[in-house]
Amino acid sequence: MEPDLFIAAAEERQSKDPALAPLAVRMRPRELDEVVGQRHLLGDGSPLRRLVRAGNGVTAPSSVILWGPPGTGKTTLAYVVSHATKRRFVELSAITAGVKEVRTVIEAARRESGAHGRETLLFLDEIHRFSKAQQDSLLPAVENRWVTLIAATTENPYFSVISPLLSRSLLLTLESLTEDDIRDLVRRALADERGLGGAVHLDPDAEDHLVRIAGGDARRVLTALEAGAGSAMDRGEKSVTLATLEAAVDRAAVRYDRDGDQHYDVASALIKSIRGSDVDATLHYLARMIDAGEDPRFIARRLMISASEDIGLADPTALTTAVAAAQAVALIGFPEAQLTLAHAAIALALAPKSNSATLAIGAALADVRAGLAGPVPAHLRDGHYKGAAKLGHAQGYVYPHDVPGGVAEQQYAPDTVHGKRYYHPTRYGNEARYADVLDRVRGKLGHTDE
Repeated sequence: MEPDLFIAAAEERQSKDPALAPLAVRMRPRELDEVVGQRHLLGDGSPLRRLVRAGNGVTAPSSVILWGPPGTGKTTLAYVVSHATKRRFVELSAITAGVKEVRTVIEAARRESGAHGRETLLFLDEIHRFSKAQQDSLLPAVENRWVTLIAATTENPYFSVISPLLSRSLLLTLESLTEDDIRDLVRRALADERGLGGAVHLDPDAEDHLVRIAGGDARRVLTALEAGAGSAMDRGEKSVTLATLEAAVDRAAVRYDRDGDQHYDVASALIKSIRGSDVDATLHYLARMIDAGEDPRFIARRLMISASEDIGLADPTALTTAVAAAQAVALIGFPEAQLTLAHAAIALALAPKSNSATLAIGAALADVRAGLAGPVPAHLRDGHYKGAAKLGHAQGYVYPHDVPGGVAEQQYAPDTVHGKRYYHPTRYGNEARYADVLDRVRGKLGHTDE
């Protein structure tokens, strides 16, 4: 909503003494060129540039939905667009506002436009919290350009925003800030007069810790930096050390270098704990990776590999679980993704284990690389092209579906490896069933024991 008397008084005090505002507010960009990250959305000709530069409502989009994790700049972009274009700016939060508040804003926007020719930019935060009826109330204003709507959401808008509004809006996806983005932001806040103005220095290991705990969230890292700097200045110190920062944010620095040995050591320990069925150790290493800011997609990839490498056919659903987790992680991101990763890691740790698939493909590859790759038997070769029959291709092939039991006794492997066994099933979990089936099938195919 537009500020009431109390909000206006607070803003006036902050304008007279900017130090009263939180560091994250003081460092809020004033123009698009000051925005950290989101380079893919800020190039020349981008929708956000057009919103800022287009004085008319013809070439600029009338509604924009910003979708991204917390702290990636959704609110910031709305403020920058508003201030740069001198539009009347109104902010609503879907947590506290309803249809009544939306209609009040829209009516005021229509009066402002008619009386003064001034456009209104409505920023609606957390739009996914609006019901269908509440979102419906926005449609006339968007359709008739009574307001320029910028809506923000941390949830997938294809699931949380109604189709009519989504079809009338331009969807822009924001990404978590990279480590370089976070470092740039921290260093800017340390030096900028609006920030700390060079009052303190940040030790390198303290900076590394800030980057780790940020998780790609600008607001989080600036809040932590402000706490650490305040603690140092209270003690008359010019340098923010790792110990000072840890004490200020009450979070220990995990010894974890995403590009060094710890990255590989902890990832290795996670997989070996899953392989060893120690669910508690698994959760410990998973927590270390999450807390250190490891890319959740990397963790999900390791879980998918583990599902095939160490569990395999002992529990065929393990891979399904791991793949589903990876897809969910890609959709939701941190912090919620930690629940999905824990779900999958626990399931994998407690699943029966078998590395028979790993050993089987390894043995087959070893033979192929040793030169045991003879010609494909003639009856298995492609017989669909003209002249194939004259070459004897596909002649004598027995279609298994025409045979009782569905197993046709004929040679499938090349002569060089005919009768060779690569797959040796265990009797663990579901693989015991595969072992029984395999004994029957190999018998029908006439394969004798090696």
